[in-house]
Amino acid sequence: NVLLDVSKSMSFGSGAVTKLDYARTLAACLAYFSNQQRDRVGLITWDEDVVEIVPPSAKHLPNVLHALARATPQRTGNIERVFRKLAEQFKRRSMLLVISDFYEDPGKILDAFAQLRGRGNDLMAMHVLDTAELEFPYDGATSFEDIETGERIPVIPEYLRDQYRAMIRAHIASIEKLCGDQGVDYQMFDTSMPLDYALFAFLSRRQFLTRVR
Repeated sequence: NVLLDVSKSMSFGSGAVTKLDYARTLAACLAYFSNQQRDRVGLITWDEDVVEIVPPSAKHLPNVLHALARATPQRTGNIERVFRKLAEQFKRRSMLLVISDFYEDPGKILDAFAQLRGRGNDLMAMHVLDTAELEFPYDGATSFEDIETGERIPVIPEYLRDQYRAMIRAHIASIEKLCGDQGVDYQMFDTSMPLDYALFAFLSRRQFLTRVR
């Protein structure tokens, strides 16, 4: 099962693709690979609630691809509430791939993962971020809008760039650590990274970790 974040923050993109475009392409590739191995493929899209569910099946790849194509960011996200709700749906052990920008408090993400890990599920986390979110390359005084709330904040980028970069690195490190502590395979994806390289890096790392365990 792929659990894809379609909250409003996923609509951001400073380049040719948005985070959601990159994420849905990742999801489509992995669903295709799984289908080629005759594995059951399913999809759940979510924001502040569950948006759409395609039940796992060896015959559901076209349904998954169509659902990915029509996914549209419209609402804010709430990973903790959604995953608590979803935990009731996984009655047997499943392999779950979570794709998100994880713009939530790490404590809430930890609680959300615990809801699914407590059922014995095998979790993987793909953390998708835009290059601009990582580097903050802006110059000159301007105002920035929170995509999910619509709030506009005046900012002088050169005064805050180092502080921002330190904060985003700390956020990423915190999520990576909590994933490691819970046995969740984690990888951060920069949307400027070629997709084939990104997939190869993730799958190679997962194969290595599986052998180590």
